[in-house]
Amino acid sequence: MSIGENIRELRKEKGLSQSKLASLLFLSQDTISLWELNKSLPDINSLIKMTKIFGVSSDYILGIEK
Repeated sequence: MSIGENIRELRKEKGLSQSKLASLLFLSQDTISLWELNKSLPDINSLIKMTKIFGVSSDYILGIEK
């Protein structure tokens, strides 16, 4: 799976909307949408925050670890 697909799947598993995840990361909903569409990638700070929000490793989000 791609990074965007992993983010979308994790977000949905947590019951978060794109807007809510964006709020938790202090970003716009458009940014989350671009990630999920694989048109942009999260920066390192956002990646670290997502590991805490989703309770997974950065390798999992990046698709290195299943």
